[in-house]
Amino acid sequence: MSVIRETFGLSFEFFPPQSLEASFKLWTAVDALAGFAPEFVSVTYGAGGSTRELTKSAVAVIRDNYGLEVAGHLTCVNASRAEVLEVAGGYAASGATQIVALRGDAPKDADSFSAHPDGFASSVALIEALADMNQFKIRVGAYPHKHPEASDEQADIEYLKRKFEAGADSAITQFFFEAEDFLRFRDRCDKAGIRNKITPGILPIENWEKTKKFAARCGTVTPDWMDKAYRNTETPDQARLLSTAICTEICDDLLCEGVEDLHFYTLNDPTLTQDVCRALGRKLITPALHKVA
Repeated sequence: MSVIRETFGLSFEFFPPQSLEASFKLWTAVDALAGFAPEFVSVTYGAGGSTRELTKSAVAVIRDNYGLEVAGHLTCVNASRAEVLEVAGGYAASGATQIVALRGDAPKDADSFSAHPDGFASSVALIEALADMNQFKIRVGAYPHKHPEASDEQADIEYLKRKFEAGADSAITQFFFEAEDFLRFRDRCDKAGIRNKITPGILPIENWEKTKKFAARCGTVTPDWMDKAYRNTETPDQARLLSTAICTEICDDLLCEGVEDLHFYTLNDPTLTQDVCRALGRKLITPALHKVA
């Protein structure tokens, strides 16, 4: 049975803008979703750490103008240890107290991750250094489906355990398409002795064909029934209604199974995320009242 509740935790991921038009889109998205009073929002790096400075700027602006807790992403790609920790120091100087620590994807011109000669060789090494700073709540990535570079699903679990042992506080999962994907993963983590909070990452589907291609690169399994459902839609409005229904059902199933927090990958478009949050019973506070002058 469906459970409508207002007390579950919310968080939203945004990415930094690289153009004036993208800036308007980001701030429109933040303004729209800040009214749901999220526990925190996160700001990503671009591929290969390509938006490092833009990310630092976005973290500071969101923190200053909206009074939200902001978790800046931090990766090991294309940077020395000193450069990475300098970014962390910049986050701290802007008032951020949280970091999403990731190894990071390879740059677009590379086939695989290669550590900087003076850099961190892994996310575990990065987490250890951040934990030594004793300034941040450290969030990390987790993978309900096998990471493309992992030997098997158990290897993913063991590596996640190493991240927590290195000093991580909690994890956010890669997106998935069925609630059971997360619940089975949660059970495997519990069996392995992992007791830290693991928050499901939710991706409202704006464009199914693009999402399928992205999922394939991430190792996320796409169900046949979902592919057939989208192929049977005849208009953009029908596809949007389908996306809202699927995402709401996934979230509701998770909440019914005891999940306490949901993390939405917004892609800087607030509309579907807003619809799903409302469908789950979350009330919107007027953004203008929430915004800090």
